[in-house]
Amino acid sequence: MGTGIGHYIPLVAYLGCWVMCLLALGGRPRLTFFFLVPLLPYRTLRDHFLDYPLGGNVTTILVASIIIGALIHGKHLPKSKLYTIWLVFGVYLYFSMWFGFVMGNAPAPLWVNVLNFATWKDYMLIPLVFVAAGLTMETRKDIRTLIIITAIALLAIDKSSLQSSLSHSFAHFDESKRDGGPLGWAGSNGLAAFLAQFSMFFWGFAQFLKKGRYRILCYVLTAITAFATMYTFSRAAYISLVLATFLLGILKDRKLIPVVIIFLFTWQALVPTAVTERVTMTQNSNGQLEASAQERVDLWENAKTTFFHNPIFGTGYATFQFGEHVDRLKDTHNWYVKVLTETGIIGGIIALFLIQQMLALTYGLFRRGNDPLYRGLGLALFLTVFSNLILTFFGDRWTYLEINGLLWALMGAATRAVYLADESSGTTPQLPSDSLPHQAADVNPFLAYR
Repeated sequence: MGTGIGHYIPLVAYLGCWVMCLLALGGRPRLTFFFLVPLLPYRTLRDHFLDYPLGGNVTTILVASIIIGALIHGKHLPKSKLYTIWLVFGVYLYFSMWFGFVMGNAPAPLWVNVLNFATWKDYMLIPLVFVAAGLTMETRKDIRTLIIITAIALLAIDKSSLQSSLSHSFAHFDESKRDGGPLGWAGSNGLAAFLAQFSMFFWGFAQFLKKGRYRILCYVLTAITAFATMYTFSRAAYISLVLATFLLGILKDRKLIPVVIIFLFTWQALVPTAVTERVTMTQNSNGQLEASAQERVDLWENAKTTFFHNPIFGTGYATFQFGEHVDRLKDTHNWYVKVLTETGIIGGIIALFLIQQMLALTYGLFRRGNDPLYRGLGLALFLTVFSNLILTFFGDRWTYLEINGLLWALMGAATRAVYLADESSGTTPQLPSDSLPHQAADVNPFLAYR
């Protein structure tokens, strides 16, 4: 805007984090959690915190203060197997790092200055966000507010992403013009994954909005996000969008099924030339895989050989980055392969249980919820998780806070929504009658959560 104020935004946000830590510990963890939510995907803003004391850990401290503050003031997690599975998974990954050290595959994970321990610490911030959401999202209003803040954060990411993308000329595809935008370290494919997931989230959520103007706003946000996704030039994101849209057609809006089928036959006439070039460059003129696709295949073959040498426990969590691989790459470019290679069959089973519970929770909320808000949240998250499961076939789109922080914040809200929905329908014990206004409780206990 030319005012020069933008230069001070990172400092204000950094100072705001510390103020919010004090508020969380003083009894306002919910307000602090709402402050945290827009920061989760905005890595480029959080990177500016590195210029200040404890800047590299301020996000972790903020999340910890929310959890501690909530527990001090008597907050409780809703009942969900997801919390237990995450606890088991986190502990297993920690001991897996020590197994990797004993096997000589990585250094001892003693502190954050050691790469594998830092990798584990950053990953564990995701379930901590999940726990913070479960503790602080207590009412229907809280869940609705979280969804609104998520929409605002997504719109900010869309704006930044499109400004970066459309500043280039894309008459033809050029890999050098891609970047991670506001997600920074997650890269261009990480940005694409985030946008693809949340375009489907708000498309699914819009199905249950009753007021026309809110539904239109939701569809506009979906369209803007899908448009931004197109200009990330990620083939995995394109695939996930098409398949998730088809799934939405099966679950809720059957009109989308023929639309997807027609699009598959006509897409080259509808999308920009650069997008067509990106999609069709999977093979070169000789019918061979182009460089990035061939790299993935070579990495997977290498990872397969490694897995068969250590099938039960793997090589140890976060050890793949220490090995020598194709073109010196440090990631398997497939989260499922990474889990099996580093943590073995045991880690794979735990991850499978985690995914199963995510799908069961969100689908159950969608199908059995009585409140349109909760049903919309369930469908939206089911589509988002489905999109993520597709995207992780083509790279690690699971362990980045920037990509999945908002997803797990909303999953935490979903665990509370299940509890609220059950309580309003009388399937779980009600609160003591003297804790509610008698008239409201007698007429409709659900009013207590509005």
